[in-house]
Amino acid sequence: MDTLTWTDILTPRCRLRRFVAQDLAAFVAYRSDKEVAALQSWDDFTMEDGERFLRQLAETPLGEVGSWTQLAVADRESDLLLGDCALHFVDLEQCEIGFTFARKHQGQGYAREAVAALLQRLFVDWQRYRVTALTDVRNIGAAKLLRSLSFRQEAHFVKHARFKGAYCDELQFALLQEEWLAQHQPRSS
Repeated sequence: MDTLTWTDILTPRCRLRRFVAQDLAAFVAYRSDKEVAALQSWDDFTMEDGERFLRQLAETPLGEVGSWTQLAVADRESDLLLGDCALHFVDLEQCEIGFTFARKHQGQGYAREAVAALLQRLFVDWQRYRVTALTDVRNIGAAKLLRSLSFRQEAHFVKHARFKGAYCDELQFALLQEEWLAQHQPRSS
């Protein structure tokens, strides 16, 4: 399977969907928030950066090996953007994930709800056997969320990357399909 067909994922409070033009202002707002960007790969994020990013997303086929994509996480009722989940299709069986949420939507369980739903899609519908996540060791919230979803910490990389002028430590987490399925009964389609 080289590319995938996307259908929205609904959770009790969220909708995971492709980005739309109406997301631009909210997307740029949280991406340009200094506290949100502190442990991310970007610094300043302008409206032009956001427009270019959304154009690139629209042009990238979902599931293409080697590609990264972002999925919007919106409020299920209002469809307002809360944050996003990133997907890197490492190969035909493995994915790497990430997530970023607007500061005002952090600490309310939205990220956990969205990531759990995404894992269900990856493991059950798309039959991926392994999902990984890499986070800065200082991102305590991300590590806590991953552990709460049964990810296992596989590595602590010391001074693993040069990041915003300094070397940083990173944690690598992983979860196998069999581990996910043992805890979550697959939904019928």
